[in-house]
Amino acid sequence: MLRRTRTAKKLAQRIDLNYFQRPHRFRRWRLLLSVSLPLLALLWLGWQGAAGQQELYTSGPVSAAHAVFGDRCEVCHVTQAGVFRRHVTDQACLVCHDGPIHQDEQVFTPPCGACHVEHKGALRLAHTDDWSCTQCHAGLQTKSGSSEFELVVEGFNTGHPEFAVLRSGRGDPGTIKLNHEAHLRPDLRGPTGPVQLECASCHRPPGASAPWPYGEAQFQTVAASAEGDVLAAVPTSAYMAPIEYAKHCVSCHPLQFDERFADTVPHKEPKVVYEFLLAKYRQYIARHPAELRHVPRRTRRLPGKPPPAPPRTLTPARWVAQRVAEAEQLLWRKTCKECHALRDTGGALPEVAEPAIPVRWLPQAEFDHEPHRLLACTACHAGTASSKETADVLLPGIETCQQCHRPVEAAEARCFECHRYHDWSRARRVTGPYTIPDLLRGAANERRPAAPVGGDAGAGGVR
Repeated sequence: MLRRTRTAKKLAQRIDLNYFQRPHRFRRWRLLLSVSLPLLALLWLGWQGAAGQQELYTSGPVSAAHAVFGDRCEVCHVTQAGVFRRHVTDQACLVCHDGPIHQDEQVFTPPCGACHVEHKGALRLAHTDDWSCTQCHAGLQTKSGSSEFELVVEGFNTGHPEFAVLRSGRGDPGTIKLNHEAHLRPDLRGPTGPVQLECASCHRPPGASAPWPYGEAQFQTVAASAEGDVLAAVPTSAYMAPIEYAKHCVSCHPLQFDERFADTVPHKEPKVVYEFLLAKYRQYIARHPAELRHVPRRTRRLPGKPPPAPPRTLTPARWVAQRVAEAEQLLWRKTCKECHALRDTGGALPEVAEPAIPVRWLPQAEFDHEPHRLLACTACHAGTASSKETADVLLPGIETCQQCHRPVEAAEARCFECHRYHDWSRARRVTGPYTIPDLLRGAANERRPAAPVGGDAGAGGVR
């Protein structure tokens, strides 16, 4: 059998090199679609613009806070020659928001949109990326060249220092003598017998309404004081209310001073206590003049001891002075001294040290006990049951927090969870310039100029 030989040259001769010059239905449709579809897209874009439909041009849905005017770009975006600017200016944000700066020592102020990125969906704009913070705090620089804050903080799980109150050389500044170990014993003597105290017996947030087991019958909110002002700006569940004698201690530690009286002295400074005793004994002796005759208590006479003093009658003033001195001896040397640090001033009344109980242990950070209710108190405050000294700082360290607050599949660990950039304690009240119809119509021309950014900023960082 003869074999036919095929070469590449012979095969190439079979290909029509002018095929593209002849009409073909597929090539015709390709040309038609390549021209008509872009043209139709341009016509549709023009028609949408002429009809005032702006959804086409948006970068995505806005945050929940701005949803009321999410389809009105002109409320935030400034137009020039009919074209929206790419970024919203700070002035547009300051019309409705006051953003006090972070620190007077900061070397630059980032624009609002650099940290609060819109068109990412219904997210909270305050939930910023760590980069917004670490662009400065990873290598902190200040105008003066020095800072009271940590100079290098790269993130919560990497490069974050231990909490300042737990660093070496720092202790609890409180002066109240409190032994947690003694108070958590199961056989602790209470007002009606043995009791078992729990953490919630003394530590509760300011908004608690249940009665205190060993204090007043009804809980009262924190009074308007320096400590109350600090707590007023935070959620009622965030911090524990400061310990107060009338709410937490009175049932187990009554301030009794004389078996003649059922009531107790007020838990006030020594001068108030002295005036209370003086008035109380004066009223008593006026109603019981028979007690002015002082009869020494009969005791068995011992050899070599002088005989007891004979009965004598005291004046009311002398009797009151003796009783007040006896009550003060009991109070200053035993009852009050059990919890307070007293200093002898050389006068009639001692000086009581200020309690100095901290309200917020982490003043540069924010914490809320409410999301942590599933944990036992001792899961974080591990050293409480064995603490005997007031100076012990019983806060959890950063390693305890990092067990749950991690970058992946865990509780939120970004900077905003504990820190805030703006110092809202010095925020200026801003009155919005819009009415409801303005927002719904997107009345950009109704916008009034904003006042300057208010106030100096306070500290906000990691000390």
